[in-house]
Amino acid sequence: MFPIRTKNKRAISVVMTTLIILVASVVLGTGVVLYGTSLFQTGGQTQSIASQGVKLWVNATNSSNVGWGAAAIRNNGDVLVSVSTIQIRGVSIPFSSWFVDTDPTRTAANFQANFNLTGMDKSGFIKGTAAASPGYKINGGSVPAALTGVVSAACLAGQTPGANTQIIIQEVYNSGTTPLCLSQQSGPTALNPGAKMIIYYKMPLSLLTPIDSGSSVTLNIFAGNVGGPQTVTVGNS
Repeated sequence: MFPIRTKNKRAISVVMTTLIILVASVVLGTGVVLYGTSLFQTGGQTQSIASQGVKLWVNATNSSNVGWGAAAIRNNGDVLVSVSTIQIRGVSIPFSSWFVDTDPTRTAANFQANFNLTGMDKSGFIKGTAAASPGYKINGGSVPAALTGVVSAACLAGQTPGANTQIIIQEVYNSGTTPLCLSQQSGPTALNPGAKMIIYYKMPLSLLTPIDSGSSVTLNIFAGNVGGPQTVTVGNS
């Protein structure tokens, strides 16, 4: 009979195994977090909008309690975005109350302008007279005599006399400069990278009233999730 010999086998201890699992979990978790953060930062860098010349107006002598606003918006990102939300005091301005110009020539000429408003008629719409006032309303392609030869034919393209489609022609500089052709919208406004838009918008009844003149109001402009709030002082038209 030969004696039975046993061999001692070395194995990783329970403590060492636990440490290895713990370290692996930390490394894996850190990698996932860093990857997710990188994706988030990349998305934030590629989608961006900037707004300037933001204005809000009410008419202290107009009992209609209608307010107007204006802004110049630029797509600073690398991908197409759609400006989809304008909110004042948490209330969204309906698309049918947006009047937008995205023409590159006109928006470039007026992007740095100090937007203004000549006043409102009894219905709360922008009014203007001759070339001395910057606000004009065109109903169904009807051009005021004072604007004949001033309004670009492109502003009237597709307009049927007597139709309800409204276009606002807003000359933000002196007569003779490039006018804006602000067309009524029915949905979000798409902007390619680097593209600009100028918008005038009519607020719902009593969202701002004459007593708000001179006060500060929070305004939100968003393209999807891109954008943010800003504080605007309400002016008197």
